[in-house]
This record gives sequence, structure tokens and C-alpha cells, in this order.
Amino acid sequence: MNTKIHKRMMDEAYYMLKTGYTVREIANRFYVSKSTVHKDLHERLKKVDHALYLEVEKILNFHNCIRHIRGGESTKKKFQKQ
Repeated sequence: MNTKIHKRMMDEAYYMLKTGYTVREIANRFYVSKSTVHKDLHERLKKVDHALYLEVEKILNFHNCIRHIRGGESTKKKFQKQ
């Protein structure tokens, strides 16, 4: 694996653990796409550091469980502004 990709992947994983941010927020922070972050944290990290992957996976699963709530809040705020 390219050292640049490896460093970015590890930085994303530790950043997610530290902040609890979503994939979208991490993508904005690291100037990459959501797909790249998802691939880094789901595929690449699992092969490199399985223990870290399991910790990150807990956060990703939590975000997956509450995404319908966040989407509703965003829509509500959007219509309140209008």
C-alpha cells in the first residue's frame, strides 16, 4: 500500500475515534470523497489494523443507525429557514 494512502487512512481512523464525526465530515476535513473515506475505513483498515477497524466500525454502525433521524432534522431546519 502506498505510504500516502496508509497515512491518510490511519489519520482518518484516529480522527473519527477522537471526534466521532461522520464519513461526510471526515471527507470534508481531509479533502477526499466520501467513497474514499468509506473504502479507507471499511476495506483498507480491516487489512492493516483489525483492532482499530473494530473500534471505528462501532462508530460507523452508530451513525448508520441514526442517519434517518439526522436526515429528518436537516429537512426540518431547511424548511424552517424558508
